[in-house]
Amino acid sequence: MNAIFVANKPSGLSSNQFLSRLKRKYGVKKAGYSGTLDPFASGALIVAFGNFTRLFQFLNKSPKTYEATMWLGASSASLDNKNITNVQKILPFAPSSLDIVRKSLLGEVSFVPPIYSAKNINGERAYNLAKRGVDFELKRQVMHVFEMEILHYCHPFLTFKISLSEGGYVRSYAEIFAKKLGFDATLTSLKRISEGRFVYENERFLEPDKILDLEKNEYFGEISELLDGKKLDILKFKKQEKGKYLLKYDKFMSIIEIEDEVKYCLNKVEIC
Repeated sequence: MNAIFVANKPSGLSSNQFLSRLKRKYGVKKAGYSGTLDPFASGALIVAFGNFTRLFQFLNKSPKTYEATMWLGASSASLDNKNITNVQKILPFAPSSLDIVRKSLLGEVSFVPPIYSAKNINGERAYNLAKRGVDFELKRQVMHVFEMEILHYCHPFLTFKISLSEGGYVRSYAEIFAKKLGFDATLTSLKRISEGRFVYENERFLEPDKILDLEKNEYFGEISELLDGKKLDILKFKKQEKGKYLLKYDKFMSIIEIEDEVKYCLNKVEIC
């Protein structure tokens, strides 16, 4: 079974645990997901079955948009509603103060991912190492904050909507936001609304040629040349400019790259 769709992961499950549920639900053996969500987080997760798992690298998944609530004054090593070690009573902030911080954290923001995250450390998730008390460090990174909108503020809880580049962490953003106010903070909820244009639509199966971030091309040579993986002649293509292209036929599709010669990026992916 080949399929690709957006699922809605619940909070409290790892992405792998949720994928196992989907495999049982649809009766498939080969499946994968793109854009790991931490167990604490919920929301949109792109899932593929069968050969469509090979398509993830060609999807445009930026920006990623989330809705979250931060608890100002609360401290947690995992930056979520677990492992809370201290709650500091603080006075409410003026909306103007919050907006100043919001505007200061647009664009490139340097951060260190939370140790309780799905980052891969020598083949193991960081949150599993953190739970066992293993000592490790995560490298400082940069995320791009495209937008941040404060949706609701009922002290000490601040709900906001944020759009980030791939690899960005909302929990780290909330930590930086609170530090600029002079306090700690932790998230009480985190939901991914979308990855690029991919949103949850009741697990509706998507047409692969309509979601790939690729220009379509035509090959005027014999189809058997593609089926056999033979070397392709640039002059037999409708578009001969350099770049990656999608070739779609009735029963399969291929992705090629035209440079000085034609290279296969992905060949003979069945679509029916």
